[in-house]
Amino acid sequence: MLTRPDMSTDTIRLSKLVAQQFSCSRAEAEHYIEGGWVKVGDAIIEDPGHRVSPLAQAELLPGAVCTPAEPVTILLHKLPGVAAEAALRQISEESRSADDRSGIRLLKRHLSKPGLPAPLEDAASGLIVASEDWRVIRKLTEDPLRIEHEMIADVSGDLAADGLQQLNQGLVFKGKALPPMKVSWQNETRLRFAVKGLQPGLIQHACAQVGLEVSALRRIRIGRISMAGLKPGQWRFLQPHERF
Repeated sequence: MLTRPDMSTDTIRLSKLVAQQFSCSRAEAEHYIEGGWVKVGDAIIEDPGHRVSPLAQAELLPGAVCTPAEPVTILLHKLPGVAAEAALRQISEESRSADDRSGIRLLKRHLSKPGLPAPLEDAASGLIVASEDWRVIRKLTEDPLRIEHEMIADVSGDLAADGLQQLNQGLVFKGKALPPMKVSWQNETRLRFAVKGLQPGLIQHACAQVGLEVSALRRIRIGRISMAGLKPGQWRFLQPHERF
């Protein structure tokens, strides 16, 4: 009876190879790899478990540091009509904002399975957050009524006589009373909303209750973090001193 050869005997984990070639511990080797500092051939490999030939030659990139990779948070100006997941797949160094002063290197793991703690409708544009940091995710999800979102809505229709007052006093959405919103006109066709407990569809629902239809919606701020400086499609890392 023929048996399949055990291919694992022909390869080893990249972390083991790095530990051997650079005389460091396995944990230190994993830090190098997860930090995006290890190159094998022409490829930078970020997975410590990636299997390579025992004869392969690993290379540490200039500036390599042996420290645990810190979780990051990405701020992105999403384009209208694009799902958040699709927008993340378009992130690259080329679309990075010139205003990014973080000094953080963009790694594949940053975009693999980040949390999206502040949902935004696919049709809407503006600020979205993708984070690996449990503190950021908890902040934006566990107590959403404490986080204010600033939204700009392009509207049409005939506003009810007391429509602006109704919007500011709060309405009912999905059977629940909404907290009061801060709503004001920016011009004849554009409303500014400052809303706590934002949910997808809430702004459109509120506008419909007072005779208005939303044709475009854009988020420009979440808590204390604004989208200022981020052009459509651009992104940057949240800096350590910034807080939502």
